[in-house]
Amino acid sequence: MVTKEQALKYHAKPIPGKLMVMASKKCETQEDLSLAYTPGVADPCLEIEKHPEDVYKYTNKGNLVAVISNGTAVLGLGNIGASAGKPVMEGKGVLFKRFADVDVYDIELDTQDPDEIIKIVKAMEPTFGGINLEDIKAPECFYIEETLIKEMDIPVFHDDQHGTAIISGAAILNACEVQAKNLSECKIVISGAGAAAISCAKHYENLGVKHDNIFMCDRKGILTKTRYQELDKIKRQFVSDTDKVTLADALEGADIFIGLSAGGLVTTDMIKKMADKPILFPMANPTPEIHYEKIIETRPDALAGTGRSDYPNQVNNVLGFPFIFRGALDVHASMINKEMKIAATRALADLAKEPCIEAVEKAYNGEHFSFGKNYVIPKPFDPRVFVWESYAVAEAAVRTGVARKNIDLSTYRAQLKKRLSII
Repeated sequence: MVTKEQALKYHAKPIPGKLMVMASKKCETQEDLSLAYTPGVADPCLEIEKHPEDVYKYTNKGNLVAVISNGTAVLGLGNIGASAGKPVMEGKGVLFKRFADVDVYDIELDTQDPDEIIKIVKAMEPTFGGINLEDIKAPECFYIEETLIKEMDIPVFHDDQHGTAIISGAAILNACEVQAKNLSECKIVISGAGAAAISCAKHYENLGVKHDNIFMCDRKGILTKTRYQELDKIKRQFVSDTDKVTLADALEGADIFIGLSAGGLVTTDMIKKMADKPILFPMANPTPEIHYEKIIETRPDALAGTGRSDYPNQVNNVLGFPFIFRGALDVHASMINKEMKIAATRALADLAKEPCIEAVEKAYNGEHFSFGKNYVIPKPFDPRVFVWESYAVAEAAVRTGVARKNIDLSTYRAQLKKRLSII
């Protein structure tokens, strides 16, 4: 386990923070200076004025993402404010660069006014190729993302919602295959009714889950029709017509449990009443809704995963956002649509079935992984994720008409492999 002392030293030394800006062109002579700034810089400015799309040709816009937060829902820390959330946003930038060679500026906004956030982000569109919204509390996050997607012409993606949905979706697809279940017939219980839970439920429907088979629970229990008037419009999308009330009631006969709430909410007695060969993904961090060991001890027939790296089948968002943006940026996508998210999920699910390679074993102390109960989603340090997922997202963007750059898909995979060699 990482200690507090280690974490603070890591962030403070040898220089504060985790990100820096480095020039991509040399500036060592008078001629270099004249090219980098005045007078040489005027020529690309004038070209972009005449042909706005040339901003992708002469600037870093095509590989630059803004990670934007107001610090109102930071990890398990809650509303800690913009400045206190900055280490997380810098960390996000590290992962973008390390895993997908995407450059990031982290931008922390000291406001909780959704309309002010929208106005600020919209005004920054000329600078960025994409917007990653991060750690903005519900329900404001839904309104902010929905509005920005409609009003901006670059991808806007709230990772807290869609990242978890995309990665857990891949895990569920493969878990159903391993456990010999038909996803369309599975009863799914989701503990939590926030941003991630709502997005997961919608994404699972896109993967084949029936709406009536989803039972979502908040602090008061199942979202039922009898509670309709007390629920906001977001939660009302997933009210169930049932006499059952509690999370324990919902888990009776359930095939799949998804935990996006708080630690310790699920007991061994609850999971004993689930269906045969249950699938459980308690993803609350750092303490899951029920510990992995308790699941396996109580239900040896279960397939389980968590949000933690010290257990099998970790649902880790780093398997999503770097590569989703890589594919979207490479085709100058105007948005990240439903089809691109589904493509990302299926790419991850398919990759998990491929034989393990030496690079993965080396990254995980020689451990060998093969498709089955303990391995239904790829590992973050599997270099093939970069190629498989980025390609799938780019292909889906082209296929659905949101790509503005024509690329040769037959050679794009090779280009990704070449780029991977320099990351």
